[in-house]
Amino acid sequence: MLVMSRRQGETILIGDEIEIVIAHIGRSRVKVGIRAPRQMLVIAREMKLVREENLRAAGATASDLSTLVARLRPPGQHPARLRRGD
Repeated sequence: MLVMSRRQGETILIGDEIEIVIAHIGRSRVKVGIRAPRQMLVIAREMKLVREENLRAAGATASDLSTLVARLRPPGQHPARLRRGD
């Protein structure tokens, strides 16, 4: 990993097409601007992890969900049964 010190307004170049601009330096945060080709995906790592987790959850099957519900149910409690007309 390359570590660089930059001041507000300074930039970092990655290759010929990507430019990282230090837009603002606050007390506990740094705002970074990124100039990159439109076809290049630029996303925060945390957003990528959440997206992947959501995609995995969306692929869960009914049996996966039933297993999860059974694991969350207190011991000895049976599932509620619905009667027709309720």
